[in-house]
Amino acid sequence: MDERTNLMNMMKISIKVLIQSALNLGRSVDSEYPPLQQFFCIMEHCLKHGLKVKKSFIGQHKSFFGPLELVEKLCPESSDIFENIKNLPEIKTAVGRGRAWLHLSLMQKKLSDYLQILIDHKDLLSDFYEPEALMLGEEGAVIVGLLVGLNMIDANLCLKGEDLDSQVGVIDFSFYLKDIQLNDNDSKADEIANVLDQKHYVEELNRHLSCTVADLQSKIEILEKTNAKITEELVAAKDRIVSLQSEHNQLLEESLLIKKKSERSVEEQEKELELQLAIKTEMEMAMKLLEKDIHEKQDTLIILRKQLDDVKSINLQTCQKVKEAETALKKKNDTVVSLKSKLDQMESETKLLEERFKNSEKARQTAEENCVKMKNEFDAKHDSLQQQLQKLDSRCSSLGDELQSEKEQHGSLQAELQKEKDLNQSLRNELLQFSQLKKDFDKLHLEKIQVQKQCDEQEQALQEMGLHLSQSKLKMEDIKEVNKALKGHTWLKDDEASGCKQCKKEFSISRRKHHCRNCGDIFCNTCSSNELSLPSYPKPVRVCDICHNLLLQRCSSNCS
Repeated sequence: MDERTNLMNMMKISIKVLIQSALNLGRSVDSEYPPLQQFFCIMEHCLKHGLKVKKSFIGQHKSFFGPLELVEKLCPESSDIFENIKNLPEIKTAVGRGRAWLHLSLMQKKLSDYLQILIDHKDLLSDFYEPEALMLGEEGAVIVGLLVGLNMIDANLCLKGEDLDSQVGVIDFSFYLKDIQLNDNDSKADEIANVLDQKHYVEELNRHLSCTVADLQSKIEILEKTNAKITEELVAAKDRIVSLQSEHNQLLEESLLIKKKSERSVEEQEKELELQLAIKTEMEMAMKLLEKDIHEKQDTLIILRKQLDDVKSINLQTCQKVKEAETALKKKNDTVVSLKSKLDQMESETKLLEERFKNSEKARQTAEENCVKMKNEFDAKHDSLQQQLQKLDSRCSSLGDELQSEKEQHGSLQAELQKEKDLNQSLRNELLQFSQLKKDFDKLHLEKIQVQKQCDEQEQALQEMGLHLSQSKLKMEDIKEVNKALKGHTWLKDDEASGCKQCKKEFSISRRKHHCRNCGDIFCNTCSSNELSLPSYPKPVRVCDICHNLLLQRCSSNCS
């Protein structure tokens, strides 16, 4: 803190002495003028105060020319100064370039303007100065105000031939302790000159202040506009937050409902699997009995199956079962892939059922006589029913999962075949109800399509997550291999091995030693002639035959 106050006081005294002495000489000074040299020396100390130490390959160094280079970026008008500095072959150091910049900016009477630009961008200066530096404090603004008075001085400085790199900046305090005695005759003339100089100084200050006021007003207008925009964006953001919270709550409720439905569907599927296992045991016993008359009765079985399917679909498709079936379909869409394999098994079971039908031919012979009579009655209705059956076939494909449970009731339906005459009258009444069920089915089908779209989107998201996980796993495996290579293997010294580790042949002048870059052991040229790229080496390197085979197997397993 004391150093800052001392430098500030010395700057004030040096500027005051320089202005007063220059006015006595007619406002023009040269490079050999002592007060001007002292001013440059004090200005250099002020710019060096609080500089951060920069490290490089050569060593640590401080240079006040670093922050001065920012002026070229912030003020393109100062590019002429930097071009002139580059054209000076005598200057080779950063200190010399900084001193030349001070000389040239004073000659242009823009030293205060350039430093004001730097102080206005303190965020950039903080990269070069410590927080307690003079240029980052209030003293920097005071120095810029004092430098405005130097614009009334005409500095005629010649930089060619001067050794600015090796000059030692020492402040001569004795120069400011001298008493200047003026003659009585010249006192009045000096007072008039001082008044004129003060007038010029005040005019220069007013000009500088008017520029700063205009800049501040423009900045205030910009800030007001930005504040208005920010308030509008805040209001819109709050509305978005409220809407997002409501959507989030709705999504949470929907997720809870989906979880409950999925749990119910899992329980139902477990029950169905138990029933299917019981059916399989019965089917295996019936396979041996149903192998004889398959080919003869295939045509009759196809007709009877269609009739039986119609009877089953009409009898069991009540309103409650349709609703339960559609909800089950929504839940079972996720498990369709796993159930496809079960469908293949059930197809084999249907073949067994067909074989079992052959044994029931004796019971059906009595039913066939009744069927012949019914065929005559159904021929008239066949055309109308075929159109309905085509529509029902599309529906039966979606209800294929339910048919598996219905096949379990096949044994009970054999006894019901004898009662088909009584069911014909009920079928006519149920056909009327079927039209209403069809409308309900169309509505449920549309809902099913919407749920399938949501499932597809979720599957795509899961696939993307799976790709990211697989990539991360591969990266982790590579890192583990590098760690194993670094920790697990030791580099065998040349003196420790007298023969090849693989072929056990001794080394000689013709049979030289070669290290495997993977395991670190020593081999001959024939046993280590392969090259592969390892995680720890960017280019292919020499590896032994054993490591070569292991790495190839590992790569093939990773690719598969």
